[in-house]
Amino acid sequence: MKKLLSILLVLALLVLGCALAEGERVTAQGVGQGIDGDVVVRVEADANTIYAVEVLQQNETPGIGSVAVEQLPGAIVAANSIAVDGIAGATVTSNAIKDAIKQALADAGIDAAPFEVAPEAAAAAEKTAETLDCDVVIVGAGGAGLTAAVRATQAGAKVLVLEKMPFVGGNSLKASGGMNCADTKFQAALDITDSGVPQFIEDTMNGGHGINDLALVTTMAENSAEAVDWLESIGAPLPKVAATGGTVHKYLHSPEDGSPVGEYLVAKLDEEAKKNGIEVMLNTTATEILMDGGAAVGVKAEDAAHEYTINAKAVVLATGGFGANFDLMCAFNPSLANAVTTNHPGATGDGILMAEAVGAATVDMDQIQLHPTVYQATSMLVSEKMRSLGAILVNQNGVRFTNDLATRDAVSNAELEQPGGYAWIIFDQNLVDNNKSAAKYIEQGMAVTGDTYEALAEAMNVDAKAFVKTMETWNAAVASGEDAEFGRNNGMDADLSTAPFFAIQIAPGIHHTMGGVKIDTATRVIDTEGQPIPGLFAAGETTGGVHGGNRIGGNAVCDFVVFGRIAGANAAEYAGAEELAPAA
Repeated sequence: MKKLLSILLVLALLVLGCALAEGERVTAQGVGQGIDGDVVVRVEADANTIYAVEVLQQNETPGIGSVAVEQLPGAIVAANSIAVDGIAGATVTSNAIKDAIKQALADAGIDAAPFEVAPEAAAAAEKTAETLDCDVVIVGAGGAGLTAAVRATQAGAKVLVLEKMPFVGGNSLKASGGMNCADTKFQAALDITDSGVPQFIEDTMNGGHGINDLALVTTMAENSAEAVDWLESIGAPLPKVAATGGTVHKYLHSPEDGSPVGEYLVAKLDEEAKKNGIEVMLNTTATEILMDGGAAVGVKAEDAAHEYTINAKAVVLATGGFGANFDLMCAFNPSLANAVTTNHPGATGDGILMAEAVGAATVDMDQIQLHPTVYQATSMLVSEKMRSLGAILVNQNGVRFTNDLATRDAVSNAELEQPGGYAWIIFDQNLVDNNKSAAKYIEQGMAVTGDTYEALAEAMNVDAKAFVKTMETWNAAVASGEDAEFGRNNGMDADLSTAPFFAIQIAPGIHHTMGGVKIDTATRVIDTEGQPIPGLFAAGETTGGVHGGNRIGGNAVCDFVVFGRIAGANAAEYAGAEELAPAA
């Protein structure tokens, strides 16, 4: 009995201690798993209130995860709840911050459960009507939209850019390889003389199965060298040159330091837009194109507090594709219902639907591309440049099964025919040393590794004997310059013999929608009667016709820079002149 009374006394004192400490503020740290390593957060709280949240350490994607780092801690403190909405497009980082806060609270002895209750929704306030005026309104702040905005401003137009996401970049941020260009000074410096405009046109048409619009493809190829020079003029040179999938020619231009081309270009374009005083309205969704007398004269848009009427002399649609709109995709291809997508959540085809509502024609809407190397756990794209630098694909039996650098549709279809419908991409330390993306994949825990081929086979759970034979055969093919098995004839400058060795399990995922609004070579939107809609322009993945039935890797970046520049210049010209000169 005496022992029992002692235990009860200790418990009572503990309870009393907790009660006395209930209002005491404590500070603690927690860790969550981000898209690129640990996210470390410091929290100041008591049992009832979260007073402060600070991210101490993170390596999240600039322009995406970094937005969550900037915005979410304040939202959590303001709501006194971890259950606030994450930042759209930055789900992994948002969850990492929330998980880190929960861990910090737990380590501080604070029950996190009261903070996991969603805050009560405030009554929706009536939105304020506001009217804005500009010369050119651009809908979408991805690669095409930012390019058009900078170019239109350079041409003297007053520009306003609308972006429904909380950050700029769109799908362009996910481009990891490079920009295809022909007859550039960078090719000339490397004595690349067999990869000019005619070859670029031919490869693009062949890659698109011949259903591309030849006039658009020709315009893209003929303007690509000038486009890459323009990028250099705004501080975004692309001097490294390599081949890409679906062609033996060397068109693919990328940053000197091996950075993913999308993040690199979006950062440079965004910086240039700010230098030029271009206003980009984030979290602002365009809902309708305003028409007057058959011409586009602005847009309607809204954000959390406003309904905007934006009067403009010209409208540029640059809202991207619809690779995140499964209802729309499945209307053309029901088999995609359960596929993963590499597209950011804002890629829902808004611009296409708005253009259709004012009579625009569309083209190739059923042409939806799968990318063969998608890490299924996070829907993260493993860059085609990995294979351009020498990586190969093997199936779960440890053997190659296709030309690894054939067109994306061909490689995707070959993967789907393998056991389990997936494959492994194999690379070595030499490739890692020459490609920042490869190092990033390893840091993110996507790869398994081994110091020998046998050890890597064990990590992959594939037949070691078959895998070793595959690697030896491949290395011999690189040495001889001939792939007798599958006829691969590019990306063979280095073998895979430098330990350690790495493998990432991949499978096809939805990557690009080739269809969209019909345009002419001046980027004017074409109506269902075959006539340009005055004042309405479009560029980038919002449009159709450039890529046909399959997009060559590296052409999307060329597409958005070339046609973004044309759209910006022509919209500015239209805004200042009664009639645009006929398309070339």
